[in-house]
Amino acid sequence: MSAKLGAVGSPFKLIIVLLIFGCCHTFALKPHILGRHRLTSLTAQRPITYKTCYFEQQIDHFGFLENGTFKQRYLVNDLHWHKEGAPILFYTGNEGDIAWFCNNTGFMWDTAEELGAMLVFAEHRYYGESLPFGQESYSDAKYLNYLTSEQALADFAVLIQALKRTVPGARGSPVIAIGGSYGGMLAAWLRMKYPSAVIGALASSAPIWQFTGMVPCGDFYKIVTKDFANSGPNCSKNIKRSWTAINNLSSSEAGLEWLSKEFSLCSPLKKPEDVFGLKSWLQETWANLAMVDYPYEANFLQPLPRWPIEVVCKHLYFDKDVSDYQLLRGISDAAKVYYNYTGNTQCLNISQTATGNLGMMGWFYQACTEMVMPLCTDGIEDMFEPQPWDFQAFSDECYSMFGVRPREDWVETVYGGKNISSHSNIIFSNGDLDPWTSGGVTANLSHSLVAIKISNGAHHLDLRYNNEYDPASVITARQEEVKYFKQWIKQATSSR
Repeated sequence: MSAKLGAVGSPFKLIIVLLIFGCCHTFALKPHILGRHRLTSLTAQRPITYKTCYFEQQIDHFGFLENGTFKQRYLVNDLHWHKEGAPILFYTGNEGDIAWFCNNTGFMWDTAEELGAMLVFAEHRYYGESLPFGQESYSDAKYLNYLTSEQALADFAVLIQALKRTVPGARGSPVIAIGGSYGGMLAAWLRMKYPSAVIGALASSAPIWQFTGMVPCGDFYKIVTKDFANSGPNCSKNIKRSWTAINNLSSSEAGLEWLSKEFSLCSPLKKPEDVFGLKSWLQETWANLAMVDYPYEANFLQPLPRWPIEVVCKHLYFDKDVSDYQLLRGISDAAKVYYNYTGNTQCLNISQTATGNLGMMGWFYQACTEMVMPLCTDGIEDMFEPQPWDFQAFSDECYSMFGVRPREDWVETVYGGKNISSHSNIIFSNGDLDPWTSGGVTANLSHSLVAIKISNGAHHLDLRYNNEYDPASVITARQEEVKYFKQWIKQATSSR
């Protein structure tokens, strides 16, 4: 989700880690809504090629007064698609540049030849080049009115219909939706809302239940804490102790200066209130690391080593008698595993934690309207300072920023919440290391609404390229996913 961020200066900071949705720029909202993001491997991968195309989409699919259109970008590879009626794997774009997702969704590229499939990567409206009002799209909140998941799903359904109508040989092609994090949510919802458009969907690390009243708001950070607790002795305990240590040192000018130098901050801490930003930034960093705890070197929002949390925890082995200075020196070294693994970073900027390929302002708006995903901490069952979920404070932040109020129950109304057993042909895959599993579907709901669990799997590990260090669990998961794809394709073609 993206990950699913954060903000300096507000007691109710919003973390929007996008799945994806994942993690991003620090911002003045609340620390309880994360976005989701896609990742890219540092290991060798075969070169890919695609055609860049544009489709004229309606700005408003559900009304008749706004008659404007915009060019939706989509990318196509038909290298292995040689047979009339052969399948199409359709990536439901997340909150970012579609070329970035295209280059980093290796599972689709690894699977295309086996299925003889065409690959289509559709960009989500308001992200990348797909801007309904061009450069004015973010200039005023009135232009953002058409940035909703419902409009995006309609874009995908209309585009699929157009492809079947205009691409020679595609009229009878079965289409399977694939996405990760927020994109995985969209893939599942596309199958639910437009079953005639796609025969099935793979929703990887898709927290479709991370909404008000569906799951406990504290579960996300419990998983983050567990990941650190299992990766090194005293690791989570020392992170939990670090918040008090930061408070102690920040009470003096000398302490602020020491913190600024020790953490190599680009902008020194000037007053005790600035420390809120430092702590928010660290909280996001630990959450990001939990999402991308991969078994090989990878480049998520930052380049990282194999099993990065284990590397982080090597700096946090102290017993309880360590001084505040020693403890925070270890915290600084641990944070630099995330921010300076390459050794090329001159200073650390606590106002950002993520890549520029993600459209964070757009996700902030979505989080402030329908994507209300409560997250909280209690400081008891997790390693963070207590931060209860406060919807009213969150709503006030959103109104101050965009002039809109969030509808916290809207997603359940539109997509059914936990009452989705009447749907069919959706795979929900989740890794046990991924904190977004807290809002995911982790048990079978019917014979065709199936859950695949990936042990030692982080955020949508199954959608990444095959890698020599992949755990057996993700290899098995991908095989099972392809098995379902083949079943769906056989069912669709035999019923024609």
